[in-house]
Amino acid sequence: MKPLVLYDIPSQLPGSYWSPNTSKPRFVLSYKELPFETVWVEYPDIATVVKSLGLAPKKRSDGSDIYTVPVLSDPNNGALIDESLEIAAYLEKTYPAKPIFPHGSEMLIRVFDSAYLDDAHPIVRLIYVRVAEILNPVSAEFFRRTRSERLQLPWEEFSPEGPKRDGDWAYLEQGFNKGETLREKSGTEWVMGDTFSYADIIAASRLFWYKRVLKEDEWARISSWNGGRWAKVLDKVQQECHLA
Repeated sequence: MKPLVLYDIPSQLPGSYWSPNTSKPRFVLSYKELPFETVWVEYPDIATVVKSLGLAPKKRSDGSDIYTVPVLSDPNNGALIDESLEIAAYLEKTYPAKPIFPHGSEMLIRVFDSAYLDDAHPIVRLIYVRVAEILNPVSAEFFRRTRSERLQLPWEEFSPEGPKRDGDWAYLEQGFNKGETLREKSGTEWVMGDTFSYADIIAASRLFWYKRVLKEDEWARISSWNGGRWAKVLDKVQQECHLA
């Protein structure tokens, strides 16, 4: 079997990978024990690289084009797939051993994917600030400029120390508390009960992002919430996916 190829965004961190969206297929590939290689693509080069692969752009809410990663190339059959959820669905169909959509749960997990994260684990501007700090210079400049344009906010106003930063932390903790309520209601080891699934990877990918880009004391703060649940959730998924 030829190694699959995952297109990902590099950073200055050990191991380089950090993005929640590209970490999802990385978790799936590792869980299914499929060989793969990484092609690193800096932010300003994503559009050129994705266009060269022949993939169509996505559409922003304003109708403009956007090219994104992850992209997965499978040299064993010529398949080329983008978007993390579609990559997961492709891998499940093509390489069904060690299922990630058990018991016909794909549609349910698709709903979970769209509904859970932004409510239970919201993105706050502090995270964007920390992302820019770990990127390589060429990507950091692109990231700051495009996020400022998208949110129509000067970069220095994203999450300055003081009331805005405190508000980010309060909003983030509120989201985690919602996630804790959902977990308590389920009362099970994994999101889908006693069976590991892609839903657990979805939840862990956001936690992984926070752990990778936040400062050590900031991740320790999140790890202390809800009785230390969230660090344990991430650790369990990483162990299950052979990424511990």
